[in-house]
Amino acid sequence: MKHPAEIESAPHTDLGLKARAAVGGAVGRGGPRWATLIATFFGVGRLRPGPGTWASATTVVLWAAGAHLLPPSLRTPFAIVLAALVTLIGIPAATRVARRSMLKDPQFVVIDEVAGQLTALIAVPLSWKSLLAGFILFRAFDIIKPPPVRQLEAIPEGTGIMLDDVAAGICALAVVHLLLHFGLLIS
Repeated sequence: MKHPAEIESAPHTDLGLKARAAVGGAVGRGGPRWATLIATFFGVGRLRPGPGTWASATTVVLWAAGAHLLPPSLRTPFAIVLAALVTLIGIPAATRVARRSMLKDPQFVVIDEVAGQLTALIAVPLSWKSLLAGFILFRAFDIIKPPPVRQLEAIPEGTGIMLDDVAAGICALAVVHLLLHFGLLIS
């Protein structure tokens, strides 16, 4: 393994940045603090392994806890507004952190998973089966990225980072609601 001083002087390539991050370099810490806090979902993106899965699971737990405090009639509109706000705030945050890290889609940027997971839970009953189905389906669509989800990654910077996960969330949402409609997922 390289000495940390050698890694710090490595050229700014994806490999050099990943190596610096592995030894505690400053990758991802630059730019405005607000952008890093938002993009990493307050540090959840630093959890290993699978920071995206950690972010999705945290989102499900927070949504379930928070939604129980809302009257049932407000849950769906609140979920829509919250998913939209996270997406709109996540785009500039992800853009700034991606630019600073010099990576197209840094693995520690997980605000996109938060937006996608919230999208997948819109109008989903607050039962453990429905929430688990929304979680599993979102993660599957996010990992597999069927068309047109994969094509959205080509959009530059934070917009592409965010929109492919929102699209994966829409796919998961559709499947969860189909399962609910046909009684295959009892709420």
